[in-house]
Amino acid sequence: MSDTANNRAWHKNSGPGALVAAAFIGPGTVTVCTLAGIDFGYDLLWVMLLSVFATMVLQEMSARIGIVTGRGLTDVIRAQLHTQPFARFIVLLMILSAIVIGNAAYEAGNISGGRLGLETLLGIDSASGSRWLSLFIGAIAFGLLFAGSYKVLERALIAMVVMMSLAFIFAAVLTRPDLGDLLQGLLVPTLSDANVLTILGLIGTTVVPYNLFLHASLVSEKWGSADDLPYARRDTFVAITIGGLVSMAIIVCAAAVNTSGISNAADLALGLEPLFGNFAKYFLSLGLFAAGITSAITAPLAAAYVVRGCMGWPADLKHAGFRLVWMLILATGITFSSLGINPIDIIRFAQVANGLTLPVVVAILLWIMNRTSVLGRHKNTAVNNVLGSIILIVTVALGSRTMIQVIGSL
Repeated sequence: MSDTANNRAWHKNSGPGALVAAAFIGPGTVTVCTLAGIDFGYDLLWVMLLSVFATMVLQEMSARIGIVTGRGLTDVIRAQLHTQPFARFIVLLMILSAIVIGNAAYEAGNISGGRLGLETLLGIDSASGSRWLSLFIGAIAFGLLFAGSYKVLERALIAMVVMMSLAFIFAAVLTRPDLGDLLQGLLVPTLSDANVLTILGLIGTTVVPYNLFLHASLVSEKWGSADDLPYARRDTFVAITIGGLVSMAIIVCAAAVNTSGISNAADLALGLEPLFGNFAKYFLSLGLFAAGITSAITAPLAAAYVVRGCMGWPADLKHAGFRLVWMLILATGITFSSLGINPIDIIRFAQVANGLTLPVVVAILLWIMNRTSVLGRHKNTAVNNVLGSIILIVTVALGSRTMIQVIGSL
């Protein structure tokens, strides 16, 4: 087969994984990874390594549901609980609250993050009225979503993910990290009261609950047969690996800056400039812009997919209700970003909240994955269940420790 034919086959059998990577590498990820690097150096790289592995395990399950059933995760949950109306109401209400309301809060951070990247890249002072950039980013997201074409969204987001990945990884290489320290941070776990909230934030920003719903819906539209499972798995593993490398690259960049007063990647970009020149600043700023705009597209999209599943709407990106949901999420983000409200504290809180709600979503996912009536011979194997159970236990343990720590500090 020629190189051209190979490239066509690759593009034909990839895509949803890139959208998942685009969703979890947003300004929230950039912010939490930056703070992890500033506060703890390379010490928490092991958390990212485990989080990437956990994400692969869970997203593969989500993709399997989408391909085998041809439906989104919310549709499957609603169908499985049709004989238990009270339980269905409670579960769907929890999902709607966590995903829709949470994504509305995230959207301001997504758009503001993209704006910060543009401001730093273009040398614009945020105090000089650059908030029109929020409208610019919102307009790009609106145009791509309103087109109502999965192929258009997929191609645009793949291009931006590639740009974002190259930007952050090149910036990390410029910092010339000590390989011995880097390997120690990757392979030697450290856990303390001082870093537990940051650990939960890193998990929450990588193993994202709404991505499980988004992924199932995307693969159900991309592929139509269980025979396509190998393509979906490859697509998932490659994209999440790249996303994990990007997150680690941000931590590495932040660890190179020995200064305080840094709370986001825009500050980090400026902090690296005296040490490594303009190149690092431009790479980081470009990466932050790409992270912001990709998440500004995928967060409203994920919320719309969840509501569609809860309401039983048809699988149509141009459906009026579907469009209304993502428009409301996008409008909320543009409004709060334009008002200049600092999203950093909200982002940090949202990431920790994500980590606390993750065990509930994982438990529901494992329940679905073991139902023969849903997946037939493609249901979870013993290995799948062991790995999923370990992830569930770890997230419950970390969430419990975090709650104890928060309550104790009141």
